[in-house]
Amino acid sequence: MFQISAYGDAGLRVQFGETISKETNEKIRSFCMYLEKEKIPGVMEWIPTYTSVSIIYDPYQLLYDALKERVEAVENQLSKIDLPAAEVVKIPVLYGGEKGPDLEQVAQLNGLSEEEVISIHSGSDYLIYMMGFIPGFPYLGGMSEKIATPRLSTPRSAIPAGSVGIAGEQTGIYPLESPGGWQIIGQTPLKLYNPDQESPILLRAGNYIRFVPITSEEYHTIASEIEAGSYIRKY
Repeated sequence: MFQISAYGDAGLRVQFGETISKETNEKIRSFCMYLEKEKIPGVMEWIPTYTSVSIIYDPYQLLYDALKERVEAVENQLSKIDLPAAEVVKIPVLYGGEKGPDLEQVAQLNGLSEEEVISIHSGSDYLIYMMGFIPGFPYLGGMSEKIATPRLSTPRSAIPAGSVGIAGEQTGIYPLESPGGWQIIGQTPLKLYNPDQESPILLRAGNYIRFVPITSEEYHTIASEIEAGSYIRKY
């Protein structure tokens, strides 16, 4: 699928598929790389999702028909674009206890022990399909249905930054303190969003995440090193 349609009066949307898949994600990443490389005059930004990319442009610099024609021309070139090799970013997580208040609930609802939930959750690599919601938030694919759990019936008013949660068949990490209804099973000391760094966003669409269980002592050691600016990735 490669369908182009208007997106408001200053936007164009390209639909690459109907379902979430690695193949669709690769096409979207290739298309975004094309846009980044070409720097089409008048194109202001583009917004990738699970199945589409929306392009926002300045209609005073670029007409819709001209942009559509240029986008149509790239359809057959997407398979020729070399994507960078995916990186697996290991995320240390302290599961359960105060950092993961809903771990017991997730285990009970799925007929598992807490240790089994941790093993399943940390036993897969998760593809980062896209970034959004708040700065640094990764939309992940690949979580086992064995630990799928409904959202909380009453969302929390504040979830700490670094919290790792489950909502339905998805898992994710809150990069900033935020309200939310995800079942929180752990927390990472890493900062997914740090505006003081040259590259403020830790994660990138197209890479993978692997959760690594750590102890309370390891958590506090890493947090202290990050605070002091001396942390070096160990996982």
